[in-house]
Amino acid sequence: MSISSAKSGGTGISLALDNNFMEPIASTLVGSGGVGVIEFLDIPQTYKHLQIRSNVRSSTANANFTFQVNGDGGTNYSNHNLYGTGSAVSAGSGTSETAGYCGWIAQTGSTANAFGGGVIDILDYTNINKNKTIRSLCGSDLNGSGLIIMNSVCWMSTVPITSLTFKVSLGSGGFAQYSRMSLYGIKG
Repeated sequence: MSISSAKSGGTGISLALDNNFMEPIASTLVGSGGVGVIEFLDIPQTYKHLQIRSNVRSSTANANFTFQVNGDGGTNYSNHNLYGTGSAVSAGSGTSETAGYCGWIAQTGSTANAFGGGVIDILDYTNINKNKTIRSLCGSDLNGSGLIIMNSVCWMSTVPITSLTFKVSLGSGGFAQYSRMSLYGIKG
């Protein structure tokens, strides 16, 4: 059985876009000199879920990639993660944290011009009857070494999500030039 586009009749990777299941909302490309944070503000409240696709690099040797929702820097985040390096695996968790955790990204001490890719799903972001769940899959291949992380975050709030702020949380660095993050809305 084949599924085809309601608009064009085509099949394939663009099927979701053809059927308006997933729509681009905003995208940012970091310019010369880098930036400390990447923000998505005034997020439309007209979708069921959100997705962020990232291709980012840290401007320092520390590359812990995190986010805050609606400017909330309180201890309202719980994180659970599973990660692997190709030679070892580990898991971790934390409660009452001040940010949600996405994973590790390529950094200035890594292979030149290597970026870390990631997909972050934000589920039921407008639902006022439950806390928010954010899940991510992020990683970097650094020519034979690297890291991949699956992460789940619970933001302990029933408030609809209207903004997201991403940063490199360790050290004083930010996102390096040519880092890109794009926000999509997914219809339910």
